[in-house]
Amino acid sequence: MAPGRGGVMHRADLRELGITRQDVRTEVEAGRWTPLGRHTVQVHNGELTTQARLWHAVWESGSGARLDGAAALLGHGMTGFTPEVIDVCLPVGSAVRPVEGVRARRCPRLPPSFPVGVPRVRPEWATLRAAQWARTDRTAALLMCLPIQQRLIDPRRLLAAWETVERSPRRALLNGIVADAVDGAQSLGELDFAAMCRARGLPEPRRQTIHQLPSGRAYLDAEWEVGLVVEIDGGHHGLSLNVLDDAWRANEVSIKGRLVLRLPILGLRLDQARFLDQVARAHAILTRRGLVA
Repeated sequence: MAPGRGGVMHRADLRELGITRQDVRTEVEAGRWTPLGRHTVQVHNGELTTQARLWHAVWESGSGARLDGAAALLGHGMTGFTPEVIDVCLPVGSAVRPVEGVRARRCPRLPPSFPVGVPRVRPEWATLRAAQWARTDRTAALLMCLPIQQRLIDPRRLLAAWETVERSPRRALLNGIVADAVDGAQSLGELDFAAMCRARGLPEPRRQTIHQLPSGRAYLDAEWEVGLVVEIDGGHHGLSLNVLDDAWRANEVSIKGRLVLRLPILGLRLDQARFLDQVARAHAILTRRGLVA
């Protein structure tokens, strides 16, 4: 039981195994075990693992506690992000015990929970809540993308959960990211890149221009006569073999003498000014080259 929980045990589980309070005290005094609050005992003397911290947070926070937000995503197996605190949610009316490194919230309506392993909110709900609680939009976007990229959630379940959220401090941003995840092609079509260019002072590009490549026809997202091409990578990009076709197509266009810039759709939603600045600089450089020639 302890190995599956990162080397920690609940005192109640120890009692069920016939390990008495005196037995625990003996192991602690010998330096082999370490008590971690009222209910948790570390049954080894090594480093406390992430899995152990998650179980400890649930056991020590109060009755009915379950992991929430980014902590719940860690419980589901997400990698690539370490939260500053472990979020847990509890039913209204539960007594909340303060635990170092844990942030507890009483919830009038608890989100659906996962029935196996450490108690935790289901991944689609944990993703949305983690993104809404994140300090910055960039972190929110990361916490939306990681579970999708790591196949921890079905984008359709994410959309279904999102449609029930009545209020969100990041409504516009999360609307776009969810749309990208569910249907990258559709959300790309709804993104008005031409309007972004006009607002930046750029000439309006031609959209979906047709080019004949060795493999057949290819449609380019945006193109200017100066020889600049912009390809916008939708929500599907990097999650399938599409990335191979996209790279091959960009190389073929470059061989024809055009400059190809790749803009992730998430970048346009999250950091539009910085990416459009690249487009503007590339357009200016190619324009000057054309005038000199």
